[in-house]
Amino acid sequence: MTYLTLCRRLQEAGIENAEWEAKLLLEHFCGVPLASHPDVERDYESPALAEALGKREARYPLQYLLGEWWFYRQSYLVSPDCLIPRSDTEVLVERAIAELPRGARFADFCTGSGCIAISVLCERPDTTAVAVDKFEATLSLAIQNAERNGVTDRFSSVCTDLLTEEPSIASGSLDAILCNPPYVDRATLAGLAPELAHEPQAALDGGEDGLVFYRRILQAFPKYLREGGFFLFEIGFDQAETVKEIGAAAGFGDCSVLRDLGGNTRALLLRRTV
Repeated sequence: MTYLTLCRRLQEAGIENAEWEAKLLLEHFCGVPLASHPDVERDYESPALAEALGKREARYPLQYLLGEWWFYRQSYLVSPDCLIPRSDTEVLVERAIAELPRGARFADFCTGSGCIAISVLCERPDTTAVAVDKFEATLSLAIQNAERNGVTDRFSSVCTDLLTEEPSIASGSLDAILCNPPYVDRATLAGLAPELAHEPQAALDGGEDGLVFYRRILQAFPKYLREGGFFLFEIGFDQAETVKEIGAAAGFGDCSVLRDLGGNTRALLLRRTV
């Protein structure tokens, strides 16, 4: 299979940035350096590449095919057990790095791959984190990523269903709770990009209105925060006002809105006001 054939088939499958994806696939499966331009006449004979291309044409996520992905300044193992890290979430990480006090301990709820907690730990070596997720397989992946990025000694994990249980975290022991929760409303799920059908639906489904996790976390878990602690949530582009109202009702009316590189509302930082 030539590079041009690879590009053409990806384009015909409706893949944006087909040339870039073709280079990533050639690097991973055939050892072609990403920095070089592939030989357009060479026939890259690789059963693994052919199999991966077939899956990608069916809109299986590229990141799962590669088994790893970059987020912030680190690389992460990824699998269908976790949501794929996305660059839009980096605004949350940057704000956490800036806002956490010296020597902070924080939690990362709905941790998935662990990318939020681990990237903060990597940039703030004075901090420690506890990662919380509902699924053991997902937490196992996060633990591997903590080891991969050299923060195992400052990273702990708790397996808990946040909607029905409480994590074993001491009251008043956290300086912040960070969270990228499931926030897609159920009516919207079926119309998402085809790749998202392969990602864990539990990491996307935010209930009928997409807000079930915000309500639960803001109502049930303020007790884990120290005085001056804060919540830092990723949100959907149209959810800012509603989540602000939920936060205000829970006593967290001091709200900062964060926008991503596209100018969309992406995250909220909420502090206690009562």
